[in-house]
Amino acid sequence: MTQRQRKYLTTPIYYPSGEPHLGHAYTTILADVLARFYRQDGVDVYFLTGTDEHGQKMQDEADRRGIAPLELCDLMAARFGAAWERLEISHDRFIRTTEAEHIAVVQAFLTRLWERGEIYEGAYTGWYCVHEERYWTEKDLGPGGACPDCGRPTQHVEEKNYFFRMGRYQDALIEHIQSNPDWIVPDMRRNEVLGFLRKPLGDLSISRPKTRLTWGITLPFDSDHVAYVWVDALINYLTASGTIDPTAPAGQQGFGDVTGSWWPADLHVMGKDILTTHAVYWPTLLMGAGLPLPRQILSHGWWVAGETKMSKSLGNVVDPLALRERFGTDAVRWYLLREMPTGSDASYTPERFLARYDELANVLGNLASRVIAMIEKYRQGVVPGAPGTSLDARIAATMGSVRESMEAYRVHDALAAAMELAREANGWVEERQPWAQAKDAGAAADLDETLATLARALVTLAALFQPVAPAKMAELCTRLGLDRVPTLAESGSLAIAGRRVTKGAPLFPKIETAGVA
Repeated sequence: MTQRQRKYLTTPIYYPSGEPHLGHAYTTILADVLARFYRQDGVDVYFLTGTDEHGQKMQDEADRRGIAPLELCDLMAARFGAAWERLEISHDRFIRTTEAEHIAVVQAFLTRLWERGEIYEGAYTGWYCVHEERYWTEKDLGPGGACPDCGRPTQHVEEKNYFFRMGRYQDALIEHIQSNPDWIVPDMRRNEVLGFLRKPLGDLSISRPKTRLTWGITLPFDSDHVAYVWVDALINYLTASGTIDPTAPAGQQGFGDVTGSWWPADLHVMGKDILTTHAVYWPTLLMGAGLPLPRQILSHGWWVAGETKMSKSLGNVVDPLALRERFGTDAVRWYLLREMPTGSDASYTPERFLARYDELANVLGNLASRVIAMIEKYRQGVVPGAPGTSLDARIAATMGSVRESMEAYRVHDALAAAMELAREANGWVEERQPWAQAKDAGAAADLDETLATLARALVTLAALFQPVAPAKMAELCTRLGLDRVPTLAESGSLAIAGRRVTKGAPLFPKIETAGVA
């Protein structure tokens, strides 16, 4: 790796007013594949996800169900946690914004801003969208006074608020983005943020009066107000990093020195709909507190149905857990990461899902089955001791291509390169014809080289596919006589000769396609 040998990766923390859906799953699996790849490449990784549990929507949903807000939070956080477990998410921490530690860090952060003169009291008059938890000016509104983001009706409000002096950091933020062209990726998202910043950047309302909303973190300097849910939520990245010790005396809480913590984050991963909050609100808040900015922001596209973004309110979301029950976790992970070019939108269709599944079954799964079967048949289940170097040049080229693509977050290209190696290995089987070599007593050494080469190729493929298909690659390695999936470095030098292989059911069995939706 060319970057530092430790990485702090984050997903957004999800608003748990509804069940996890395909959009949540994609973001989380994307971050997980990156985290697993970095670990495979020898990097020390800290991977954060969680739930964003305060705000108007949670209070309203709890009221609708007739339960306390915290009871709803406990229920939904458990569902998100269970979903990530079933989807093989390897997070190091699952944070909840109702945790005592996070509440204390938020209050310490806001106190820091208050004491530095970055927050002032003011009055707000304008339009508010409960669903997006955002204020809008008259000129921002859509047809009929609708929220420009979600199209829902807005409410006119007049109230006392506290404001963060966000506008004073506009020039500094523009300078940072222009001086660090890879800070926001892909380029089109960077350009969107710069376009947003061409207009004067107003100050940010960071509070809500308790007369309207009680479910939130109380401001440390006004007990009649709670923190705006987006400010509360964004600070989770700082809480989890271990940078801030809110129990320490003022001046010793960690705002002046991040040494020894995970901050700054190396990569924030999120959908394009929340890019502004991460690329404008969050960095300016950090500037106000005197803290370093995250190193990079990756903003991906949406999953759409036809021409429309998947949305719970539109009833067009796909349940990733239902797909998992039918096709398996690794097949869902493969489809989501293989099908969507990182940063662009992609459309879910059953036909495309089946095409990607067939790729797993007919290329990678077929190669594994036939290689292990031939070692069983021709060499009594033991990998021969031949050099097995015939595909080494191709393997090295694939490793380079995968690393290059992953460094640029072109995960779909990295997976395509790995699959192409499996496809070429299948072609090499046809070229070498081990079944014919087995019939020729004088070709025993050639057969050994063929089988050893293919076994080594499978080990490499297991290491390359592990980030996206961890369960199936662990199973493949067990069948190859290994006790775990090797790292990328180990896969090229691991002693495979003499290992006893074991046949089993297909890694990706044929499926009945009737009724797939």
